[in-house]
Amino acid sequence: MTEDSKASPPDAPADEDESRRRANMLKAGIGIGIGSAAIVAALLYSNSARRKKGDTTAKAKPPEPKDRD
Repeated sequence: MTEDSKASPPDAPADEDESRRRANMLKAGIGIGIGSAAIVAALLYSNSARRKKGDTTAKAKPPEPKDRD
């Protein structure tokens, strides 16, 4: 190895900060992914609880409001 490819001592703290930042970003990304999956699962579960047993269709839409003359 040449001297050019070695990290100089002043660059070492910057490299450590960069590796910490990357690790924190990875953890944040994993947390967001897990949280999003949990929200989707909760919504799917709540919609399935609203349906009657054996009924595969969603509830009927509420009637449209009457026109006011």
